Amino acid sequence: MTIVVKVGGAVGNAAGPLVEELAGRTDWVLVHGGSDAVDRLGDALGVPSRYYTSPSGVVSRRSDPAHLDVLTLALAGRVNPSLVAAFVARGVKAVGLSGIDGPLLVGRRKEGAREVVGGKILRVTDDYAGTVERVDGTLLRLLLDRGYAPIVHPPAVTSAGEVINVDADRAAAAVATAVRAEALVLLTNVPGLLRDVADPSSLIARVAPEEIEAVLPLAQGRMRKKILAAQAALAGGVGRVVVAPSGRNSPVAAALRGEGTVIG
Repeated sequence: MTIVVKVGGAVGNAAGPLVEELAGRTDWVLVHGGSDAVDRLGDALGVPSRYYTSPSGVVSRRSDPAHLDVLTLALAGRVNPSLVAAFVARGVKAVGLSGIDGPLLVGRRKEGAREVVGGKILRVTDDYAGTVERVDGTLLRLLLDRGYAPIVHPPAVTSAGEVINVDADRAAAAVATAVRAEALVLLTNVPGLLRDVADPSSLIARVAPEEIEAVLPLAQGRMRKKILAAQAALAGGVGRVVVAPSGRNSPVAAALRGEGTVIG
């Protein structure tokens, strides 16, 4: 059995319980983001993060060249090394991998992105965001088979060598497909998909594959990307996806028990 775990980087996520739990397992690939670290570093460097909302309601980070530099520095220089070091301290043979390494994550730059501004739909220019089209599953399997724990983060790279920002949830779905994972666990700072974002008790415990399109309108902000990532993972052959909170003891085991939103 192989599982892929993605932990978010927004405020309210907790990596400590996850590290403690995964250090006792040998069957995983970890994918991470780092939105809070990127935002804080950008503010410190005078390159504040900017976001836009597409006509379909998806919130995306605007990845102009200056911001892409900040994102790469924050993830490769701060977030990933701290995670790798935490695992190494617990005896894990952890290996930090950018999507550029190998290359591990190969994608294409988005064209024709649109944003809603004041009720108008405008074209997004000078944006180096993209989507993952290919994952080097052989590299990941090689590491896993030799007892190494891959810890993966964006950005990705195009076949022409152009660095692009990619959504970490969608990247995790592509990774899960590539390694033929039994499950993809998307750990976040909320209980799961909620009918009412202001009411944690409104959790939707299970979503069948054929129900994904029906619940998409309930997925606001970044949660929409998680549901779309789940849809992509299931289409790629992953057995199930669970969206669950990171800030509790043994968050992966809890998610695999169904404590969150199970999709599949």
